[in-house]
This record gives sequence, C-alpha cells and structure tokens, in this order.
Amino acid sequence: MPKGKKYDEAMKRFDRQALHAVGEAVDLAKSLATAKFDETIELAVRLGVDPRKADQIVRGTVALPAGTGKTVRVAVFAAGPAAEEARQAGADIVGADDLVERVQNEGFLDFDLAIATPDLMGQVGKLGRVLGPRGLMPNPKTGTVTTDVGKAVTEFKGGRVEYRTDKFGNVHVPVGKASFEHRALLDNVRAVVDELQRAKPAAAKGKYVRSVTVSSTMGPGIKVDPTRIKVTDEELAASA
Repeated sequence: MPKGKKYDEAMKRFDRQALHAVGEAVDLAKSLATAKFDETIELAVRLGVDPRKADQIVRGTVALPAGTGKTVRVAVFAAGPAAEEARQAGADIVGADDLVERVQNEGFLDFDLAIATPDLMGQVGKLGRVLGPRGLMPNPKTGTVTTDVGKAVTEFKGGRVEYRTDKFGNVHVPVGKASFEHRALLDNVRAVVDELQRAKPAAAKGKYVRSVTVSSTMGPGIKVDPTRIKVTDEELAASA
C-alpha cells in the first residue's frame, strides 16, 4: 500500500539496512517525524517466544519515567468508597451497574483504559465481546483489576502503559512524542527494555531479543542493533 510522498522521502534519508544504537535511532525517528501533529515515537521488539503457548506470552505494564505525552481517558468500574477514590485520583468516568449498562446497551466507549475492582468483574466480564477486541478489558496481569484503584488511576494517567506480545511475538510500546527531548525518550526506552528483560519467560529458549525498530507514527521503521538496545547510564548522562 502506498505510504505517501513524505514517507517515500523519509525512506531516502537513511540507510534502511543499517543497525543503529538506540540513541541514534531515536534521533533519526524524531528528525523523520514531519507530520503536522506531534507524532508518537514507538519501540517495536520482536521476541524469541511462541505466543501460542500460554507460558511464553509476555504481558504486563511499564511506567514511563517521562510519561507518554498523551492524555489518557480512564474509566473505572467501582462502587462505594473505591468509586470515590477513583474520582479523587482523576478518573474520567466512574460507575458500577450504570456504567456496565452504558457500555452494553449504548456502546459507550469514550475512554482509553478501563480499571475495575475485583467485586465488579462478574458484571464487567459480560462486556468481554465489546471491550476485549478493543484491548479495553480489565485484567489482573496488567494491574487494571485492583482494589487500589486510586493508585492505578494515578499511574496510568501519569505514564504507565500496557504491553503484550502479538501472535508473531512482537511487542509494540509507545515511548513518547517526537517533541520530547532526546533524554526523555531514552529514559522511556530504557524502562521498556528493562521491563521486557524482567518479563522474559522461563520457557523461552534461544535468542530472546530478535529484532528492534524505532519509528514515528507516520515514519518508517529504523533498525536498532539488538546487542546495543540497552541504554547505559553513560548514554543518559551524555544526553542530559
């Protein structure tokens, strides 16, 4: 599928086959982000796992030190004190039976992330066909089913993001915006890389990090040398 004139021009501005250090790739992605909006910078990592096997699915959340640069609309399924806690923490939508009905009967999906208390999961579970395909279904593994809704709301609105391997073993994680400073993007990349290494399944065999690319929303993928994906303290200090 044609990508457009700007995309084609961007492809000519760098060696598509070269392997870069993370810092170089981040700078390239920033320079190739020429859209009229503030493009998201994304890290894509192909892992040596078989996501068809339950014990090799890599899934969780990671807190980005510099945030995402995006306003996250959070919906919380909670009642009583937990609902009030969610409101005080800054949740955009809070409800219990009423919110379940809005989603189920009205197709209400005006939010980017859903959090639920365990006692309401029996009702929220009925929304699986609506929330599941959109990646909005609360799940204990990602910290979106919790009794501490205030903390969860604060963290997700402040820069905590979910990640999960797709059917090919790829993980795509936003690491900021093109307008971010170099250091901020490197801080976020390091947090993601460290988290993926921490989450390595015991059942994964062979090379774990197979390939890495960095790209902006409308830009081409820039290859990163998998052996140079680790952001060191020295690199961070040099970019300060």
